[in-house]
Amino acid sequence: MAAELPIPVFTSLDQALPDLKTAAAELIRYTNLVDEYTQRFGHKPTYIARAPGRVNLIGEHIDYVLFGAFPAAVERDILIACGPSVSSASPPEPSSPGSVNAHNLDAKYAPQAFAPMLKNAGPTDVEKADADATVHAESAWHLDINTRELRWESYVKAGYYGVLNHFFSQPGQNGHPVPVDLLFTGSVPSGSGLSSSAAMVVASTLAFLAVNEKVNGLTKGKLVEMAMENEKRAGVNSGGLDQAASVICTPHSAIYVTFFPSLAAEPIPLPTPRTTPKAVFVCANSLVVSDKLVSAKYHYNLRVVETLVGARVLARRLGISLTDSERPTFRVILARWLGTDEANFSVEHLKAGIERFLPEVEKLRPAREGHEAGEEGVTMAEMIEWSGLSPEQFNQVYLSWVEVEATYFQLYKRARHVFAEALRVLEFRDVCLRAQDEFVPEDTLAALGALMDASHESCSTLYDCSCPEVDVLVRIAKDAGAYGSRVTGAGWGGCTVSLVAEDKVEEFIGKVKAQYAPYKDLTEEKLREAIFATKPSAGAFILKLDD
Repeated sequence: MAAELPIPVFTSLDQALPDLKTAAAELIRYTNLVDEYTQRFGHKPTYIARAPGRVNLIGEHIDYVLFGAFPAAVERDILIACGPSVSSASPPEPSSPGSVNAHNLDAKYAPQAFAPMLKNAGPTDVEKADADATVHAESAWHLDINTRELRWESYVKAGYYGVLNHFFSQPGQNGHPVPVDLLFTGSVPSGSGLSSSAAMVVASTLAFLAVNEKVNGLTKGKLVEMAMENEKRAGVNSGGLDQAASVICTPHSAIYVTFFPSLAAEPIPLPTPRTTPKAVFVCANSLVVSDKLVSAKYHYNLRVVETLVGARVLARRLGISLTDSERPTFRVILARWLGTDEANFSVEHLKAGIERFLPEVEKLRPAREGHEAGEEGVTMAEMIEWSGLSPEQFNQVYLSWVEVEATYFQLYKRARHVFAEALRVLEFRDVCLRAQDEFVPEDTLAALGALMDASHESCSTLYDCSCPEVDVLVRIAKDAGAYGSRVTGAGWGGCTVSLVAEDKVEEFIGKVKAQYAPYKDLTEEKLREAIFATKPSAGAFILKLDD
């Protein structure tokens, strides 16, 4: 399995990027990063950690309910030059144990310096910080991360946490973390839906692993699990799709990534020039930024709660027994309804099971006189009643760990999207696999595009995770000749992804630029950042530099 492979460590860029044209172009970028690092810190870096952003081709908002998704890594990435710190004294003396100097080539991100604190070292000002600072009781270490006002260094600290607590949980017995100098650069647009935050956390985790010589023996799957845990330190309740794509993907392929009963990833080659007309994916930024921290209570976190409560209510209506403290997902409920042994459960059986189960979702419709059934949602009081829990139990299980805000909760609409989207992912996978056969249907790209279109319609109308600007951008993309187009990422802004014939890319981008009003005042440089074609990229790796 791809998740069981080791984390790649290369000693030359042409090993890491076997496409010689890409390697030659990137060599300039890597060399500039090393030179700038040496100038700033007075010594050469020992490693460069690289993690790409990702585009989710299909399978939106279903990873955290444990259904599979279909992401690919993009060519744009985060790079971190890193090495052990030394002081400017002569002869050089080591810096404080575990201290971090983090710089960013982008001048809008100010340099940061911080050090982890052992919790048993006595009370400190950091430990007395207010509720804005996240402190995890199970951790031997503390780094103050303000989860209400995320800054770029929050993701650096989040990446550090996992390394500290996995490898230095008993200081004195298993050593101390080394002091580190870091220099960041990135080409993944922030807030665009291409998961720059996950790329930051994955790259940061890799950098701290490399400098502390903790890479050997680690698998890609373990790095994904660490990065998921680390990103939650920054207040982002990720389902794992972003981290899996950034770490596990390979060139020319997407991955079918699943989370139940455990993390697994299957590389799926995308249709090739041998079998179909050449096509690429074009990412277009709507330029609408959804602030995760501000909007989470009525966007992302609300959807998480709606799906979890919907799973409990549906289980009760299907006669599936639950304990009062259980918080199962839709995927768990499906498994119990099917009565399956997941260890021997094939993709074909899963697809057939979802098809059988979809009519059962109708049991969540709250039909009322005077309203179209299912559209008006349910109140908090109704939701508690349907759950079979007391208000106190309901609050403890579903609300004590997250803040949400809504007048009506859309349990039916969210469930309908989840199961239909899970089925579309499996159909997308099937089309890609059929495209590897000797005889390929001529409408392969059209079939993939139709699934993308249906996914966007569901995201917009059932999951309500699009926005007017994204919907307009999708319509423009279709008018400009895309086989299919959809929102990608968490939504409520961010990017669309469109499947476009490779020989039509320049024409396509020109049409979108001309028709999407927010692009008209952008400079050429900003336009290149806002809309660009990408092919599936390699996942995260470490480049070991010459001594």
